[in-house]
Amino acid sequence: MTLVAPSATHTRFHSLLAATAIGVYFLLLVGATTALTDAAAACAAWPVCGDGWTIPTSAAGWLAIGHRIAAVGVGVLGVLTLFAGVRAGVDRRVLAPMLLASVLYPVQAALGAIVAVGGASETLSAVHLTVGLGIFASLVASLAWSLERETGDPSEESVDDVDLSPPVETDYEPDIPTEPRARLLATVKAYVRLTKPRLMWLLCLVAAAGMALAATTAGGLTIEIVLATLGGGVLSIGASGTFNHVLERDIDRRMQRTSDRPLATDLVPVRNALAFGFALAVASVALFAWVNALAAVLGVAAIVFYSVVYTLLLKPNTVQNTVIGGAAGALPALIGWVAVTGEIGLGGLALATIIFLWTPAHFYNLALAYKDDYERGGFPMMPVVRGETETRKHVLYYLAATLVAAGALAAMETLGVVYALTSAVFGAAFLYFAVRLHYEQTESAALRSFHASNAYLGALLLALVVDALVV
Repeated sequence: MTLVAPSATHTRFHSLLAATAIGVYFLLLVGATTALTDAAAACAAWPVCGDGWTIPTSAAGWLAIGHRIAAVGVGVLGVLTLFAGVRAGVDRRVLAPMLLASVLYPVQAALGAIVAVGGASETLSAVHLTVGLGIFASLVASLAWSLERETGDPSEESVDDVDLSPPVETDYEPDIPTEPRARLLATVKAYVRLTKPRLMWLLCLVAAAGMALAATTAGGLTIEIVLATLGGGVLSIGASGTFNHVLERDIDRRMQRTSDRPLATDLVPVRNALAFGFALAVASVALFAWVNALAAVLGVAAIVFYSVVYTLLLKPNTVQNTVIGGAAGALPALIGWVAVTGEIGLGGLALATIIFLWTPAHFYNLALAYKDDYERGGFPMMPVVRGETETRKHVLYYLAATLVAAGALAAMETLGVVYALTSAVFGAAFLYFAVRLHYEQTESAALRSFHASNAYLGALLLALVVDALVV
């Protein structure tokens, strides 16, 4: 990986474009929350309140005015960005979506004025949100294409025919403690590691968010259901992780990042790991079944999908493994929703969509950081097959899609300002590091973007729980 230094003009343009995109996104999220809906009712005139020129007298009215002032500011920023793009000499592919956004923005403002004066029907609200999301998506597409042109490697080509067949023989030497006490401690740690505990906190938070979201539309959220659902989730993640270790033990020995895993070093026998995994799976399904039958079915599906579909079929055979495999991380959202409602609902599907779209934006960073390792393991990851330039661009694509889905969820459910601010602030941080990754094409830059993606999703889910259950 290398360091790329585009001209100061293009760097300024990229900064303005990213800021404009986040500004538009912030306006959308705040506008989609119930807090602003109430505020619009407190200031049902245009451009100010009362007769159209009256200063607001309530906090809700000032919130509505603040939103309108911010919209003007973002509009001005958009004009400056467009001029910066023309000055930088960006090509038509970059300029076209910016022009589309500049045409749609006044339309969006007019729709906002109609909503403020006449109230928002369901259809008008949907159109208003759709136009706004279109503006945001156009700006991010322009940013991705401009960064690709300025920082990408033009000589990099897709290598679909690359030979990723792993070598038959390996020359590893496992380092297993021989002293009884050290061996016992190492074995205990090995079994814990088999469960992939680093995945547990985030996936359990996904399930918790699903339960909290369901609780806003249906009753039935009790401490017993929460504990049983999260307990079943922990056990199912542990079972899936254990089976993954078993199935990939030979490949793990070839990869530097995974060569010290318990089965790769023969610290845990395969038969013992299988027995451990099946015990966790049975206990997990039993807990889910206590909650309800559909939760148990989804729990089994989550284990099978990650262990068999993703590990055996997708990961070693298709460059889209990470995209399709995102369904494994999305299932806990449905399980959390189903645990409370007993059925699959639109809110649960919307949350699952966020997780599904977030997964490539998250994991492609790790694939960039460990590209050589994945190639050595024989995995057709995006950087190995399509190249690093294409992968960095897809990080932005899926980041934008994730933010769009998060915005749609804000409009669908009773979420407030906490959720809106969190998604905008942490989304901006994620976008910043994803853009920096185009300039600093290093392992450390990829890992910073990876950690920013974790921070975004973790904060978003916590904000969702707070807005759904507390605010």
